[in-house]
Amino acid sequence: MQRIRLRYTKRGRLRFTSHRDFQRAFERALRRADVPMAYSAGFTPHPKVSYANAAPTGTGSEAEYLEIALAAPRDPDTLRELLDESLPTGLDIVDAVEARTSGLADRLTASEWELRLDGVEHEQAERAVTAFLAAEVVEVERRAKNGLRTFDAREAVVDLRTLPPQADGPRGERCAILRLVVRHVTPAVRPDDVLSGLRAVADLAPPVPAAVTRLAQGLFDEESGTVTDPLAPDREAVTAGLSTAAGPAAAKAPEGAGSA
Repeated sequence: MQRIRLRYTKRGRLRFTSHRDFQRAFERALRRADVPMAYSAGFTPHPKVSYANAAPTGTGSEAEYLEIALAAPRDPDTLRELLDESLPTGLDIVDAVEARTSGLADRLTASEWELRLDGVEHEQAERAVTAFLAAEVVEVERRAKNGLRTFDAREAVVDLRTLPPQADGPRGERCAILRLVVRHVTPAVRPDDVLSGLRAVADLAPPVPAAVTRLAQGLFDEESGTVTDPLAPDREAVTAGLSTAAGPAAAKAPEGAGSA
């Protein structure tokens, strides 16, 4: 059984697609692309697809991940192209690699987000970010199944900063852009929780809902302060395997052999 790991996006209007809607669309794409899926056992077999840490409905993403199990081997790049063609534009399969390591979900420990605040001045956003980072605790509320839940939105944030001001709205309006890096903790701290925290500590209330996009998801590198690619270990393992396979063959080449 071959395992393939895929990175996909949610862009444009498709950011409003729920995780369940994406699951249905992806399983249809598997059938259209004639992917030889492995199936679970039991009375109701279903294709072996593992989803990991999906972004909330309404947020865009450049870094969503899943893993599929195949009953017959396929080239990852060819499989990526076939699946991408079978999905609607906006739900795009942008990367594929054969799984050569374990624990993909364990490598999704942090996310980098971009928050676009239309109608908010850069200086106003900068003051709010400064106040948020200076606070030891920023309590926010979120409605859960059991009612309102209060938790700290500050502890999970490892980086929050403003980018240079932009004026690229539909009529040239000012637009503040925030870059957020947050650890995946329990309870999960989402971008809307950080926005609630900015409102609590600095009364920052954008006149329109923020446009939120996940830019990266993976392990947080303490030295560089960046979120690393979770598929990199699989690529390195594939490359190492090819190099090892090529080594003995090269060693057996007859001395003085050359091209005809």
